[in-house]
Amino acid sequence: MTDLWLISVPLDKTTLTSLEKLKRTLAKTNLASCYKFSIPELKVGTLDNLLGVSDDLSRLDTLTESVMKKTCQCMREVLEQTSDKILENALANGDHNTNQEVRLSPLKAYLKALRVDLVSYVTKFQWDRAKYPTALPLRSLADNINKQVSQVETELKSRAAVYNSIKSNLQGLERKTEGSLHTRSLNDIVRREDLVDSEYLTTLLVVVARGSYVQWERTYESLSQFVVPRCSRRLYEDREGGVFSVILFKRAVTEFKAKAKQCKFTVREYNFDLEEQQRQEMQQLSVDKKEQYGIFVRWLKVNFSEVFVAWTHLKALRVFVESVLRYGLPVSFQALLLQPDRKRTKKLREELASLFMHLDPTASFSKTDVSYDIPGMALCQQEYFSYICFQINTNLLESSK
Repeated sequence: MTDLWLISVPLDKTTLTSLEKLKRTLAKTNLASCYKFSIPELKVGTLDNLLGVSDDLSRLDTLTESVMKKTCQCMREVLEQTSDKILENALANGDHNTNQEVRLSPLKAYLKALRVDLVSYVTKFQWDRAKYPTALPLRSLADNINKQVSQVETELKSRAAVYNSIKSNLQGLERKTEGSLHTRSLNDIVRREDLVDSEYLTTLLVVVARGSYVQWERTYESLSQFVVPRCSRRLYEDREGGVFSVILFKRAVTEFKAKAKQCKFTVREYNFDLEEQQRQEMQQLSVDKKEQYGIFVRWLKVNFSEVFVAWTHLKALRVFVESVLRYGLPVSFQALLLQPDRKRTKKLREELASLFMHLDPTASFSKTDVSYDIPGMALCQQEYFSYICFQINTNLLESSK
């Protein structure tokens, strides 16, 4: 699992000294990689407004991450690839050529087409002033992200329903072409010229076990006096048996079926026109699925990137709001992005707690499950630290229900 820690500390003299010490410690110990995370100056507003926006951003954060997980899960199901390959596919921010050929294994082409992956995008984050103007109030920025994410969620449900409906219908028809000769569709076995159908004559298709071929040849003409002599032909066979045609008068069909059953021969119910209709339907569904596959995969890639970009801006908004609430005005804080060594996260927490203990002596790196509401405490999975911390989990392949 790749987790990034987005932390914020105030720019007072003591904290700046601790910050420099942290950078030196990280350089020596490799506990984490450290990146500057630039957040522009945003409109602060009133304290009541900040508190309300803080709560809204927390809920929006949960929603956005959920939509990304659903998008990634859908991508995995559609591409039918392993989790590590899907993570490579789920790249953020890049060129999306809608004319690009979408293959079953699109990794190489897709990786060449995109410039940066998830971690790289966050570590090189730059605020998109065109999409999220800094002149807008914080609530307006949050509303814009909420509208964008909700629209993607709604469209994802709609597009997934269309694709899954086509896929399900196709699988249903394909299953009919599988199984034993007693139940499977015969539309890929029987040709129109194999069948005789006139005013008086008809053709029956009979499934005969492989060990009963000789018995069939000896007895089929005697199952009714109205069977055309020497008319039986073997149309198909597999390991278990074969499909034989037999021509007889229509008036003798009931009699023939009854006696065939006594001899353990299975007469298949068969309608060429109906089977042909199903075959054509399956061909059309196959074409539709390929077309929808390309459209849907492109949509998933583009919109995953868009939502991930929105999510990263949302994290930046949360850091800004919580920093103002925790550290006060005028706005003065430093945001850093840490990419921890996942085997040494506890050691990194201890180091951070030691360096920034002066910000809140009552805080502990192990304090969790805080039950009262203080700005900045609904962070890092409900853990409270003397510094502000949000996690950005780039492993988005866990199933979202």
